[in-house]
Order: sequence, then structure tokens, then C-alpha cells
Amino acid sequence: MIAHLSGELASTGDRWVVIDVGGIGYRVQVTQPALQSIQQTAGPVRVHTHMAVRDDDIQLYGFLYPSELELFRILISVSGIGPQIAMNILSQISFADFAIAIVSDDEKVLTRIPGIGQKSAKRLILELKDKMKKHTGTPTGNKKSAEAGDAVSALISLGFTPREAQEAVDAAQPISDPTVQNLIRAALARLREH
Repeated sequence: MIAHLSGELASTGDRWVVIDVGGIGYRVQVTQPALQSIQQTAGPVRVHTHMAVRDDDIQLYGFLYPSELELFRILISVSGIGPQIAMNILSQISFADFAIAIVSDDEKVLTRIPGIGQKSAKRLILELKDKMKKHTGTPTGNKKSAEAGDAVSALISLGFTPREAQEAVDAAQPISDPTVQNLIRAALARLREH
């Protein structure tokens, strides 16, 4: 399995790049934001990859951050969500907005993504909320700790370790309006910095 690729950018297309690694060009499917970022990068390019093998096809999917790769893997584990739909989701909605849509049962945000209908949006919310509940370990003694616990659970379900999620939410809690959505946004901003 190919875990990551580092090399020179050889060419780009509509949501794909070719990365030259030691004289071999690897064509990698990327999200629209990743494509824009890679095109602006001077020097070597590095992407974390997921290799999908089917009977008649092998595809590499590339991501700039390990957290995006983890979210991609979580998305394709949802029944009815294949790699292309997962790439659409990651291209059309920010990491924070996706997490908030799942936590707050916001189907409307999800159905704006091409390839996601109402049924798929409900399935995403149902299956990803279940994963969040499995990771919940924060006591719900008061509203503030309950919201922090929900934010930590959302981050864990999106691929962050429990320690990373807890530290990011703890660091984000001094914000003026600590709703679950605001805590997730602030915590994701901190996690992106590292």
C-alpha cells in the first residue's frame, strides 16, 4: 500500500495531479482545495494517499493533511458513499462545516453537495453520529462540559486522536460563545496550525 508520495509536480488536471517520484509519475485524485494549494506550491509536493483497488481499476486519492485522509476513510466506510462522493464532500465543504453539519443534524448543508441527496445526508448523519457517541467519554455535568464533550467526540470521529481532540477543545474553550459549533471551528483552527 502506498501511504504517501513526495516528489515534483509534473502536471495537473481537473481534480488530479501527477507527482514525479524518482522518474515515475503517479496520477493522484485530489480535492479542489488540495489542487489549488498544490498548484501554488514551489518545490517538492507531499500527499498522504489512499489506494482503492477494484477488479478493473486502481486509484490513488491524495490529501494534504492526515486528518483529511482519515475523514475520507470514515466517509467511504458509510454505506452508499464511495470514493468519488467522498471527494465531492471534501471538495465542497470545509472540514469545520462538515463536522458542524453532522453534530447539529443539518441535512440542508449536506444536500447542497453534488451527489448527496436527502437519503445520503440522513445516512451520513446517522452513521457518523453513532461513531461520535462511541467516543464520548466526557461527563455531562453542565452545559459547558456537555458542549465540550460533543465537540471532542466530533473531532475524534473525524480522525483525530482523543488526546489531540481534548487538547484542542480545551485550548478553544476560552472563546466568547462556546457553542458546539464554535468550539469545533476554534479547535479545528488550532489543529490545522500544528
